[in-house]
Amino acid sequence: MAKLWAVKPMSALMNEAREEGEHQLKRALGPVNLITLGIGAVIGAGIFVLTGQAAALHAGPAVALSFVLAGVTCAFAGLCYAEFAALIPIAGSAYTYGYATLGEFVAWMIGWDLVLEYAFGAATVASGWSGYLVSLLQDFHIYLPPQLTTTYGDVLYFYNAHWLPAGSMPMGMSTAGLQHVTGIFNLVAFLAILAVTVVLVVGIEESANLNTAMVMIKLSVVGVFLVIGIGFLLRHPHLAHMNWHPFVPPSEGSGRYGWGGISAGAASIFFAYIGFDAVSTAAQEAKDPQRDMPIGILGTLVICTILYIMVSMVLTGLVSYRMLDVADPMALGIDATGVRWGSILVKIGAVFGLATVMLVMLLAQSRIFFSMSRDGLLWRWAGKIHPRFRTPYLSNIVVGCIVAFLPALFPINRLAELVNMGTLLAFAIVCAGVWILRRRLPDMHRPFKTPWVPLVPILGILTALYLIWTLPALTKEVVVLWLIIGLAIYFTYSVKHSKVQKALGTERK
Repeated sequence: MAKLWAVKPMSALMNEAREEGEHQLKRALGPVNLITLGIGAVIGAGIFVLTGQAAALHAGPAVALSFVLAGVTCAFAGLCYAEFAALIPIAGSAYTYGYATLGEFVAWMIGWDLVLEYAFGAATVASGWSGYLVSLLQDFHIYLPPQLTTTYGDVLYFYNAHWLPAGSMPMGMSTAGLQHVTGIFNLVAFLAILAVTVVLVVGIEESANLNTAMVMIKLSVVGVFLVIGIGFLLRHPHLAHMNWHPFVPPSEGSGRYGWGGISAGAASIFFAYIGFDAVSTAAQEAKDPQRDMPIGILGTLVICTILYIMVSMVLTGLVSYRMLDVADPMALGIDATGVRWGSILVKIGAVFGLATVMLVMLLAQSRIFFSMSRDGLLWRWAGKIHPRFRTPYLSNIVVGCIVAFLPALFPINRLAELVNMGTLLAFAIVCAGVWILRRRLPDMHRPFKTPWVPLVPILGILTALYLIWTLPALTKEVVVLWLIIGLAIYFTYSVKHSKVQKALGTERK
């Protein structure tokens, strides 16, 4: 039983970090690449999709406060991630940090949990990407078969030259008599995941450069939305007054509006902040991780939190929060200004922006697989590196093919809730790991040090656990089921092939 709590020696981790060659990941990322990698993950579904849903279902206009609460929680975790990423520049993120501090069993659980987080994260974004692309094509009167643009059982209505879900129809309007279809399979989202998988197999440098270019486009579009939206609200202050009043809507039950809705909203949008987590998975591909990883992680967090708050305020000022439970809320917001070219531009930005999130999520997921395989906890094929592209190509291909089916079959709100659970668990583990390592190895050289330890880690753990408590019961049940499947793999395969356990057995002999 003691083997389950065996930690991976820091010396072994440092040796892995120094390894070079065709069977290792390529160190090709600088600080700009890392920040844009983080922004590529963070500024995506959160702004383009989940902001509207969190406002409509939980917080109302006070969704801006939900972003503040989520951002504060992320700040605690982000400082802890920055210390670990600079200290242990390995591709495994919270999995690796847990292995070094809390033992193999905890590392396995969080690693398996991260697999769920990133897989469902990419799927969530693919669903939103599909909504924006289809809406953009319809603006130019290009119509894909509507049954292949949404998940099974969803009903779409043809209104105002667009196929729309019932939630996107004008308030109080009857759908009787409108042409309608029922969804079969979201082929658009399915193909999007497969396309991103091909890009990731080709190489990290190519993927990072493509990501940087698309992030610049995405930030420009967010800027245009803010300029147009703020300008319109300044000319029509009565609209903002009407839509922001009351700023905190009266509670309608557990997690729906009121002050409880703000925390529920924060938990529901936490998915939007997993970008800096994804940055840490690229530590083994950073040129100078001791310097660049803290810059990438904390720079991402600061820039994105400010943008989230600004966009959420403008969006809920332009459109009543009750109408924002749609796949493309920013497009709905810009439509309210009457600037047609602005709507098209926002949709183009969303298509590029959400593509970067899919890319970063799948990149991070395959790196977790890679690290777990190299430790002997997953099958060998997951750790194989392509001799030419220097990427974990088999992990990319297998994961991509499985993830492609998720957005094609499941609605976006269910996918996002599952991701949030995984993110929050990872944050709690990383915060605990920093505190434990400070106690265990207080004199160890740390290129970046989390301030106010143990206060910051404790606050990070408590806020993460509180937001987990506010998530729906179904989300928790699915994650528990996923972890039970993980335990079956761990006790039937991982314990027999664990390199750390084998090394311990050799030492005892």
